[in-house]
Amino acid sequence: MTEQLDKIKLSNAQIAWRAAQDLETGFYVNLGIGFPEMIARFQPEGREVIYHTENGVLGFGEAPKAGEEDWDLINAGKKAITLKPGAAFFHHADSFAMVRGGHLDLAVLGAYQVAETGDLANWSTGAGGVPAVGGAMDLVHGAKRVAVVTDHVTKDGQPKLLRRCTMPLTGVGCVTRVYTSLAVVDVEGGRFVLREKLPAISLDDLRALTGATLHVSGPVADLVVPEV
Repeated sequence: MTEQLDKIKLSNAQIAWRAAQDLETGFYVNLGIGFPEMIARFQPEGREVIYHTENGVLGFGEAPKAGEEDWDLINAGKKAITLKPGAAFFHHADSFAMVRGGHLDLAVLGAYQVAETGDLANWSTGAGGVPAVGGAMDLVHGAKRVAVVTDHVTKDGQPKLLRRCTMPLTGVGCVTRVYTSLAVVDVEGGRFVLREKLPAISLDDLRALTGATLHVSGPVADLVVPEV
């Protein structure tokens, strides 16, 4: 099954593209360290989204081209960024006041595990994992909504969408939508509700790769993304 998934599943860039399509004009959005940072590349034409990074920048854009980096301009993951007109800089304490004050419309984070109750585990005390939870605990309870971008399964084929998380929690009952390499899933009323799936995978196979009941409520759209 793992080899078959590798042939049909979305790349990280394609997952980021799909997540970007749901961003609305005027949204203040925090993009988590790593994979979620890619979303800034795919802002839909004609929409004005204001990206926030907790080290103290509001209004950044996609990563600069190689060789054009200004290393005084970085995000929380120490990656080079560009600035949009009107961008602002501020102390990280003010940045967290924005987070904790409920001024962010959305935070998009990566995940090791997501529970059907909306619990999120996206850090680990194990070797090779994210060494500390950082600002994610503030983000998941300060932002008005929290979305996750992730592969649907681990590298060894184990589900990442579960009945209950087994790893250290970042937040409880915080996730509202998950964009995976195989599907788009909402968290509603303590359960996973399927909204979109890749046409190449059957509902039965998708359910077999999900570690909790995957409910269907209404039509399930095809998850179709471009080559990016």
